[in-house]
Amino acid sequence: MKAFFFLFLLLTNNIFLFAQKEKSFAFVHDAVVRGDLTKKELALVFTADETGEGLPTILKTLKEEKVKASFFFTGRFYRNASFQPSVQQAKKERHYLGPHSDGHLLYCDWNKRDSLLVTKDSFANDLEKNLRTMKSLHLPRPRFFIPPFEWWNDSIAAWSKEKKLLLFNFTPGIRTATDYTWPELNTAYKSSEWIMNWLKEFAATNPTALNGAIILLHAGTDERRKDKFYNRLREMIRFLKMKGYAFKRIDQLLN
Repeated sequence: MKAFFFLFLLLTNNIFLFAQKEKSFAFVHDAVVRGDLTKKELALVFTADETGEGLPTILKTLKEEKVKASFFFTGRFYRNASFQPSVQQAKKERHYLGPHSDGHLLYCDWNKRDSLLVTKDSFANDLEKNLRTMKSLHLPRPRFFIPPFEWWNDSIAAWSKEKKLLLFNFTPGIRTATDYTWPELNTAYKSSEWIMNWLKEFAATNPTALNGAIILLHAGTDERRKDKFYNRLREMIRFLKMKGYAFKRIDQLLN
């Protein structure tokens, strides 16, 4: 009886500690969007679907700067033979690798977020295809999942949890994800200079502005974008180091 009571207390305490830790994270529609606000640490997350020409440059920079990052690719990307050497290099260098859906589906309406564009079965089948492709490349079973288009709702978060995956997204307000844009998008286009200047100004507004932040970048962009932000990754990393930030893989940031 005493052993049972001790086990009960231990389990209860662990659940309580997890709940307390989770409270320091920020959530949007049940997906984690920021780690611990009290710590000067952040995660660099790279996503890709059909393009990934920047991956060799990104991996080279991360290695030279001794930074670990997280990569989330679609099944379509993982199956592309031209990208597989870089995927295996990322694995060897102990970066985190995870899923980004198989076919880069849009899960819900852009204007009416609670309107799903996929069924639970189509969501599950697509995600499983992504995971099977990862398994075929001998990649570890992931715990984290970033949605395609970085767009989701509560249902997608719940379905991800049923698949034993924690849904997350980049921290709201951080504009680095605009590195995918190209000039023909007019006002939506953000140059690499604009992105870098924005990041520096954002960090200057508050000494804790990037605490626990999830910073999203792309491993490849449309060929119409000639101004590739990944070519300035070293500059960004060194600026953030100067600001005192430690770089964590997503599984470490959200541990």
